[in-house]
Amino acid sequence: MKRFAVILYPDFSLQEITCLTSALTVWFSEKIDFIASENREYRSEDGLRILPTKTMAEASITDYDCVILPGTINPLPALFDEKLIDFLRSGVNTNVVFAAISSSPLLLSKAGILNGKKFTSGYFMQMADTFSFIEKENFLHKGIVEDGNVITGIGMFFREFAEAVLRKFGYDIGDNFMRYTPEEFTEEELTFYWSDDDYKEFLDELKEYTSP
Repeated sequence: MKRFAVILYPDFSLQEITCLTSALTVWFSEKIDFIASENREYRSEDGLRILPTKTMAEASITDYDCVILPGTINPLPALFDEKLIDFLRSGVNTNVVFAAISSSPLLLSKAGILNGKKFTSGYFMQMADTFSFIEKENFLHKGIVEDGNVITGIGMFFREFAEAVLRKFGYDIGDNFMRYTPEEFTEEELTFYWSDDDYKEFLDELKEYTSP
């Protein structure tokens, strides 16, 4: 089993990481910790309210094989959260894989994770002129960039981002990861049945709700 963490901050984007997190948990039965600098409620950019499972004071970055950073439409609160940046900075010169999408490579740059590494990002390019810690010479105008232990992506390529992370860890996701269209399938293929054992398990669980 691999160890995964998602970093939470205000206005984080669920949409950019759920292809990855759902595949990890539903397809491959991995557990994900949701880590934030404070034990309080965080809201996604679409208003979902979520509590972290751990704070950064309760975790070490080297507890994880992969740290996932969602994008955010409002990166400044995270960028100036010193607990968050220090937590990321503790991953410099480790084997932790950092997977950052959309605006979140900005956080990796400030923490020094991207020093000397090629990367991409979905932030506005004026940010690269504003913040001296961004190594503009290493910015690649590509959808997904992988350099050593860092995977970065632009938000519109969330599926390709998920695929890159999953392949990095050797998960078998086939050749058509989340690229199906309804027209490809027959009626029979779109009719689903449990196995006998799974159906029995469902009926046993159902009794908990229906028995007097």
